[in-house]
Formats: sequence, structure tokens, C-alpha cells
Amino acid sequence: MPSLKELRNRIASVKSTQKITKAMQMVAVSKLRRAQAAVEAARPYARRMETVLANLAAGVPPGAHSSPLLAGTGLSQTHLLIVCTGERGLCGAFNTSIVRLARERANALIGDGKTVKILCIGKKGYDQLRRTHEKAIIGQIDLRSVRNITFATAQPISKRVMEMFEAGEFDVCTLFYARFRSVISQTPTAQQLIPAELGEREEGPVYHYEPDEAEILSQLLPRAVTVRIYRALLENVASFFGAQMSAMDNATRNAGEMVKKYTLRYNRTRQAMITKELIEIISGAEAL
Repeated sequence: MPSLKELRNRIASVKSTQKITKAMQMVAVSKLRRAQAAVEAARPYARRMETVLANLAAGVPPGAHSSPLLAGTGLSQTHLLIVCTGERGLCGAFNTSIVRLARERANALIGDGKTVKILCIGKKGYDQLRRTHEKAIIGQIDLRSVRNITFATAQPISKRVMEMFEAGEFDVCTLFYARFRSVISQTPTAQQLIPAELGEREEGPVYHYEPDEAEILSQLLPRAVTVRIYRALLENVASFFGAQMSAMDNATRNAGEMVKKYTLRYNRTRQAMITKELIEIISGAEAL
């Protein structure tokens, strides 16, 4: 049985932990508001970009020259997986769920005889994937020094991916991230970047483009890759803080339950010791 001093130390330790988790929860709440506002501001532009690309692609005449970003290489042998995770932990299953989705895809591709290359954005994803797919990892992009995700943050990543594609280093590129839905819901998502997966064409007025659709697509598709990466980074940041807020809230409440449990145990132990001492005093007095 722990002594009273040990129980006091445990209570003090749990209370200190509770203060830390509460502070981290408040910080996550503050940062989540900004991150959520950035995501909601970026979504309409990204959706409109997808619609424009779908309309342009539908207007390209059959047999016309199409951008490699849309048509691909015609092969599906080498796959590049871009895995976006957080730079830090203490966020529940946020990082693990993204890595699990990417790992399942990688294992399925390897099982089909495909070549897999992995580009990690975020330290936690790199640490987890290194245990099982270290040979497949071709690089890690560290964003710990980036305070606010901007379009300029996504441009170097997009440029690297485009250069690899132009050099023939992969045939298909897929982006993995967590889509932010609410504070308690973040959905691991896989989105194919190259060849570009386009949505359905929007019904409405018929537009005539100058220059033609194929030429406009060749200019818009590289920017669309950057926009998708930028949106994924924003979604990830909002999802991270949402997951961290929930995790720290649970940790704070669990710490409170532990404090109650240890306090009750401390009081019972102290009461038992006092009762024992009283019995010894009374027994000694009766013996005299």
C-alpha cells in the first residue's frame, strides 16, 4: 500500500499534468478558430477551380492533345504517395489514421507489383512510416518553422512534385490528408493529384474559350496541383487542432477523475492510520 507521502506526490503530479493539458486545450481552441476560418475561406475557390477544370476538360475535342497532368503517362507502375500529417503529437489518433490509410494503399500497391515512393509532409508521419516503409521514403518536408500556412507554403512542394513528374520518376501521385469536418470529426482522405481526377461538369451556359480549352488546361492544371496541396495543408492544420483540442479535453477530465480517486484513497489511508493510532493509545491506557 502506498504511503501518505507517495499519494500526496501522485496527486500533485496529476494536478500539474492537468494544468498542462488544460493550457494546451485552450491554445488549441484559439488556433483552431483561425485554422477553421482559413479552411472555410479556401474551400469555395478550390471547388470553383475543380468546376472550371471539369468544364474545360469536357470541352476538349476527342483526339486533341491533352496535358500530361490530365492524361498521365499511360502507365500505372510507379506511384508517389504524399502523406501529410502533423509535426507534433498529443492529438489522439489524428496522425495514426492518416498513416494507416497511406500504409494500406502502399501495401496494396506493393502486393500488385507496383513501385511505391513516399514523400512525407510532417514529422509524425515520417516517424511512423519509417518503421515499415523506410526504403520507399524519398524525402521529408518539415513545416515546424512555418507559423501560418499560405499559398507560398504549398508552391515549393508542388514544384518538387511537378519536377519529379516531368523527369518521369512516377506515373500516379496521390495526396493523403485529413479533411476537417468538425471539432470531433476529421476524415482521412486520399486524393489523386496526377493524373488529375476531375469532378462532374457543371450544367449551365456554354462558354467559348480563347485560346482553346487544351491550352488553358495546360496553364491551369499546374496551378490546380498547388491549390490542392494548399487546401490539404489547411485542412490538416484545422484537423490537427480539432483533434488536439478533443484529446486534451479528454486528458483534462481523466486527470480530474484520477485526482478524485487518489484523494479518496489518501483520505481513507489517513483515516485508517488515525484509527489505528487511537486504538493503540486506548489499548495502552487500558493496559495501565
